[in-house]
Amino acid sequence: MEWEGDDAPPTRNLGEIAWNVGRMIGTFRKRGPRGPLDGQPVLVIPGFLCGDQTTFSLRRELARAGFRVHGWKQGWNFGARPDTLEKLGERIHSLGHDRAIVIVGWSLGGLFAREYARHHPEQVKAVITLGTPFSGDPRQNNVWRLYEWVAKHPVDDPPIPRITDKPPVPHLAIWSRRDGMIAPRAARGLDHERDEEAELDCHHMAFAISPRAARDVVRELKRFLEDYA
Repeated sequence: MEWEGDDAPPTRNLGEIAWNVGRMIGTFRKRGPRGPLDGQPVLVIPGFLCGDQTTFSLRRELARAGFRVHGWKQGWNFGARPDTLEKLGERIHSLGHDRAIVIVGWSLGGLFAREYARHHPEQVKAVITLGTPFSGDPRQNNVWRLYEWVAKHPVDDPPIPRITDKPPVPHLAIWSRRDGMIAPRAARGLDHERDEEAELDCHHMAFAISPRAARDVVRELKRFLEDYA
């Protein structure tokens, strides 16, 4: 299928990865909880082929903004598995918070966040997706073939259903027209698929790795929570 404009998958993913290699290496740091003990709890889920190490900058900026931030502690994200949501539930329960949690999902991690919130809305205060291809065709990106090879299932028949309708919690979709991996339309979504969308000026990898982009994410997240949650 041929797409045009914001529907078209980007064609510069290799350049984007190379641009971020140094930043990725520099983020192999502390992976434990960060931020004040009484802060709003936040769980950050990494993208495909990434782990908690690569979300360090984002988690640090969230902690500086007063949130109590946790990594997902599931190692590297190698794709959806039949027990992915169950393991997310175990992780959230282990945190011991007595209030609903905000889940920030980067790229593929945002699909996990949306579907967990769909199944357990009472546990989730809001979902924030960062460059997540939750809308449109699952092939509106330039990594779907690699995903199928690694995850061992078709992108249109995953073990966790990919539902485009909005989950029953507030959902902010953050996206970028400079995203080198995901078509803007797929990460922005349609009006009935999320509550609000916000455009940033950054690369796909930068959502979690770049300190500047992380600060922009935190700004949009705080504004959204004030309005919706």
